[in-house]
Amino acid sequence: MPRRLLHDDGGAAAIEFALVALPFLLFILGLLGMGLYYLAGTSLEYGVEAAARKIRTGEAEKGAMTVGQFRNLVCQSAGVAIDCGNMSVIVQHEDTWGELKPQSCLDKDNNMSASTGTTGEQVSKYSGSAGQVVLVTLCYRWDMAENFKFLKLGSGTDGSGPAIIQAATAFKSEPYN
Repeated sequence: MPRRLLHDDGGAAAIEFALVALPFLLFILGLLGMGLYYLAGTSLEYGVEAAARKIRTGEAEKGAMTVGQFRNLVCQSAGVAIDCGNMSVIVQHEDTWGELKPQSCLDKDNNMSASTGTTGEQVSKYSGSAGQVVLVTLCYRWDMAENFKFLKLGSGTDGSGPAIIQAATAFKSEPYN
């Protein structure tokens, strides 16, 4: 009987499949996770670029756009997969490129930085006027990263927690005055 079992290869395919299935599934989940991460990043980059065009051309200042309206425009331009409640928009302006100091998306306590201004304030207060250098930074807390812990996308030291995705655009506003 034992000699017959040594030559029996009836379950070999099942054992080979069991050895290969887990790494294959982890690879597929990793591809999906990274694809979703890049989709979110690309959507946010498009959203910040499309909304910043309103500042660059002077439409935001002439239309008396508020910080809340600008933030909503960024969110709408970014697409449907973006949760606007997880987004922070930082708008800064200076006279020259050298004076512009980018603000971090995380504060010293590793929390996401707050948006610029209050909802009812004019965005032109933070974006300056015609001919000034403007930096619009979007910080997004991507909670889905917590579902892909094995990818180490999170903001914690061990890769846990949500990932912070940043998109930014810098430009010199047009002479629209």
